[in-house]
Amino acid sequence: MNRTTRTMRLFPLLAAVSLTAIGCSSSKATGPTTPAKSLTQTTGKEPAPPPISNTAKARFEDAIKAFDTQKKAKAFDYPALERKFKLALESDANLAEAHYNLGVIAERQGKLDEARAQYKTALSKKPSLRQASENLAVMEQNAGNVAGAVAIYQDVLQRYPDDAQSRARLAEIYRQTGDHDKAMEFSRGALMRDPNSTTALKVMIRSYIDRKQLAMAKLVALRGVKLDGSDPELHHAVGLILLKEGNKDEARLSFNKALEVRDDYVPSHVELAQLALESEDFPEAEEHLRRILQADGKNAAAHLNLGIAYKGQGQFDKAMQEYDEAEKLNPELAAVSLNRAVILHKVKDAPERAVELYRKYIAQAGDDVALPADAPVFNLLREAEAIVGAKREAKAAEEQAKQMEELQKKQQAQMQAAEKQAAPAPQPAGAVTPAAATGTAPEATPASGTAAPAPAAPAGGAPEKKNAAPADPAEPEDDLL
Repeated sequence: MNRTTRTMRLFPLLAAVSLTAIGCSSSKATGPTTPAKSLTQTTGKEPAPPPISNTAKARFEDAIKAFDTQKKAKAFDYPALERKFKLALESDANLAEAHYNLGVIAERQGKLDEARAQYKTALSKKPSLRQASENLAVMEQNAGNVAGAVAIYQDVLQRYPDDAQSRARLAEIYRQTGDHDKAMEFSRGALMRDPNSTTALKVMIRSYIDRKQLAMAKLVALRGVKLDGSDPELHHAVGLILLKEGNKDEARLSFNKALEVRDDYVPSHVELAQLALESEDFPEAEEHLRRILQADGKNAAAHLNLGIAYKGQGQFDKAMQEYDEAEKLNPELAAVSLNRAVILHKVKDAPERAVELYRKYIAQAGDDVALPADAPVFNLLREAEAIVGAKREAKAAEEQAKQMEELQKKQQAQMQAAEKQAAPAPQPAGAVTPAAATGTAPEATPASGTAAPAPAAPAGGAPEKKNAAPADPAEPEDDLL
């Protein structure tokens, strides 16, 4: 849903300022400026507002000065401002502008019911306070109640036929519904009544952009910048046109100009962050994304893109944390699965989990628009699946090698055990064999394989010769004793 925004301002006592900007982000109060025209004008049917006490006026002006000081310091203390405006009301309950400003403060804090109540109270005390009606209409439009917003604008136009701002707001509603003829008709009607209505110019710019009439859009945008160079939305519009024309460098300059005017203008931070990511200037992208998250910490897309910026800088753990945060905020954000899978695949050596996430991304993305066959995710998936298959084969080969090694060890152990069983028993240390003890060689073994018994030694000492040949009578006997 398109959100209608305006620069919400606290305005000085008994004076009005134009509320600017119809855009795509939430409204931001910027404080009072020089009033464009008085709000005390009536159609003649309404009674003049009652006079306001001097004490209430002084307290009201003190609250406005406090707002200005906080704005310059870029640090708002909304409870303190609330107390100051309520103090002014205590001095004079007829101070409708104080109710209006309390509504602005409440809306900036997200207290929408309280803001509506304050705007309605302001209108009941001062029906000519058209800014309160406009803010109520914008709130209805942002809540999706377009019919309610139209009814409020038409009521204002019935009471104030020359009100340019309500015509410009109605023009934007017609543009958003695609009725560009009506949008241009009401925009021109607003400009006839107020030639300086930048709100009407912005509607025309967007209508021309929608219809791709970029030359006309640029012409109107440059006119708007000349009218009000302090409006960031006009500089941003010029940047968008230049971007559509393909002139990224000039577009970047226009977006930066918008930030010079107002450094918290989120749409320009968004465009600059995208340009930085495209050019792989990840530190600059991180800077703009942080500013976006300061304004809206629950922006899932900003968390996702910040993760991409961290990944580009090699800070993978931080990137994964941002992806987790994005998924918490928007579980249907398909790109989270894709970007997380890339890190698991390429950096964390977890291809199995990456395959799951690639498939999840393909399923989520295909719910909206079927992915083309040459989408990069399919190559990434095939690569991760190949790694998973290679790892599985490597693991199987490793297991097989391990089993073979264990089998070889077991066989070697069995062989060693068998050798030990076949070997003779070892002799005790110092023992000698019988042959070594007698000093004689062992007897020869007969052919039959049985050992011959050893001859008994004769009494008297010397061994008897067995099978000795008969003595030769010619040989003398040995007389030695």
